Amino acid sequence: MAVHTEPGQLTGKGENMQQWSLGQALNRRRGLKTLNIGCTFYPYAATVNFVACQLFALLMAVWFRIYLHPSKTSPFIRHVVATLLGFYLALFCFGWYSVHFLVQSGLSYGVMIFASLEHMHKYCFIVTLGYLILCQITRVYVFDYGMYSADFTGPMMVITQKITSMAFEIHDGLTKRREGQLTPSQKYLAISRMPSLLEYLSYNCNFMGILAGPTCSYNDYKAFIEGTSYQRRHQENANGKENGKVKQTEPSPKHAVVSKLCTCAISLATYLSLYRLLPVDYSINDDFVKSTPFYLQVIYLYLAMLALRPKYYFVWTLADAINNAAGFGFNGYDTDGSPQWDLISNLRILDIEFATSFKLFLDNWNIQTAQWLKRVCYERCPVNPTAATFLLSAMWHGVYPGYYLTFVTGIGMTMAARAVRHNIRPYFLVSDSHKCIYDVITWVCTQVAISYTVVPFVLLAVGPSLKFYSSWYFCLHLLCLLVVLVLPVKSRRLQAREKQDSLTKDATQGEQRDHSITDNNCNQKDKTT
Repeated sequence: MAVHTEPGQLTGKGENMQQWSLGQALNRRRGLKTLNIGCTFYPYAATVNFVACQLFALLMAVWFRIYLHPSKTSPFIRHVVATLLGFYLALFCFGWYSVHFLVQSGLSYGVMIFASLEHMHKYCFIVTLGYLILCQITRVYVFDYGMYSADFTGPMMVITQKITSMAFEIHDGLTKRREGQLTPSQKYLAISRMPSLLEYLSYNCNFMGILAGPTCSYNDYKAFIEGTSYQRRHQENANGKENGKVKQTEPSPKHAVVSKLCTCAISLATYLSLYRLLPVDYSINDDFVKSTPFYLQVIYLYLAMLALRPKYYFVWTLADAINNAAGFGFNGYDTDGSPQWDLISNLRILDIEFATSFKLFLDNWNIQTAQWLKRVCYERCPVNPTAATFLLSAMWHGVYPGYYLTFVTGIGMTMAARAVRHNIRPYFLVSDSHKCIYDVITWVCTQVAISYTVVPFVLLAVGPSLKFYSSWYFCLHLLCLLVVLVLPVKSRRLQAREKQDSLTKDATQGEQRDHSITDNNCNQKDKTT
């Protein structure tokens, strides 16, 4: 049986035969046999297996939408089929490791059932994330450090997102809805009824998202299974006669699926053509560092990261196309009346490549994970939500030290970018030409900052990561520290509070003005009388 890797590990983050051999040697030194569940390990085996399984899922998605349409069958049958196909793909890719998906889901469901509603979401979060981290530690440091065969923790990362999101949404729906403590988005996502075991497993392990996600809200998935997602979006987007004509029939995902498959083909061809020519680890090569001018090192790093990103574009766009082919992902209509199929899209490629700020890049990269982090951490953490969000992201990604170096660096980058935008950007908004200059400068700075930040994420180990940063003399770290210390910036929560206070003050003044006008009118009438 073949094996599969997580989206970020499509060809293995080592990306070469050397690291694979190193993993074999480490296992032999430990006295461990090479893990083998039916195929000879080779760095490309997992890639071929992943693509084959996703193409099979794409065909099943088309069949699912046509022959198991909500108008032809019941939600129960759709839940059962989606779950069984998901388990089949999991068994095909991971063998007995797929049992971990059921164990993690079962433990979390038990917590949801037996824990009190007041604290259920916290216990569920700890159990689910803790089990994921335990599996990551076991896979990395016990079985195959540096090898990416049978990375069963990839799907577990998506399942963790779904379980924890569901726990918070159940807590919001059953405890806070009556108290009026929810934001509009939390009200929309709140779950008012405990899902059955079948609904729960279908949401976590359906064939459309078992291998590469993306995550989604339970309410959106339930509406898709029951066939009510189109009606809900029609009502939300009912804004004109032209759109009304379009909405009389169920929109077809054909155009969206074909377009995304073309994007997948281009991304895969680009990645396979460039990633060997521009390896990231060459940026720490001693001869390269000594003989290459610094500005050329910067350009090389940008090009290396540019060549690496199509791997993620391919995986996430293919996953999105699979969901769309099944009829999931409809997000209403645009102003022209054309259907939009980006409800669970995970990235916007052009917005990523032309991002002019660190935040704009992150907002368009791995969108569903960013939404998950925002909903379960950033919006709910009472102390330093930015740092807490980056820490949770690092813990969720895995236990390699490079992840933590990347996200610690990301905290500084985010704070510095926020300070620059708050203090300097207003001076460039006086004219279009000044704003254009500002956009060009910030685009260059953003691309360099992103490339600099994610190097440890690719290199994984502490030694190579620190070697890279030291070759750059930690210049961006020091620059970020200087910017944060020199430029004042208010926290987002303080800004939001001040904005709310300002709106409240304006409303109060408006009421007082209305009362004053009314009193004056009454006095004038009295005088006239």
